[in-house]
Amino acid sequence: MKFTETNLKGSYVIDIEKKGDNRGFFARAFCQNEFKKHGLSPTIVQGNIAFSKKKGTMRGMHFQYPPAAETKLVRCTRGKILDIIIDLRPESNTFLDHFSVELSEDNYRALYVPERYAHGYQVLEDNTETSYQVGEFYTPSTEGGLPFDDPQFNLSWPIEVTELSEKDSQWETFDKIKDELIQRMSI
Repeated sequence: MKFTETNLKGSYVIDIEKKGDNRGFFARAFCQNEFKKHGLSPTIVQGNIAFSKKKGTMRGMHFQYPPAAETKLVRCTRGKILDIIIDLRPESNTFLDHFSVELSEDNYRALYVPERYAHGYQVLEDNTETSYQVGEFYTPSTEGGLPFDDPQFNLSWPIEVTELSEKDSQWETFDKIKDELIQRMSI
């Protein structure tokens, strides 16, 4: 596996290294030893799949507050997405900065999302499926989110948003939750 750190410390784009022959190829998509070697948490407590029927579907920007902040390893197994993360660690030099990457069934890339980051993506093809391996159990009492179009972040989504969950449409903007977020995200 090839780990490429993004501009946000601790987050990585992970590319597979294919070993091919006449049958196709084989590649490791996860290895605890390699994650530890890069200073990443290799703990996976839950695996999730999301299926999106329509191009333009938006999922996010989601996070969990400590003590249940979660790492995520996100991969698109069918179709294509634009995945964006936002650093919500108040002590970080990149606090409130973001990073985006296209994940697809063709590029086999994964995105490692550290704890205390917001995460979301837009579906770029019909019938897209993503896989999440997460390092903490889903804990509704620590759940948080931000609007995908929060003016604080000026995120650039490539196509019109056509589908959005009711919950995702009701997140308050960063300006409204700033004090609580900073307090709860501080370690």
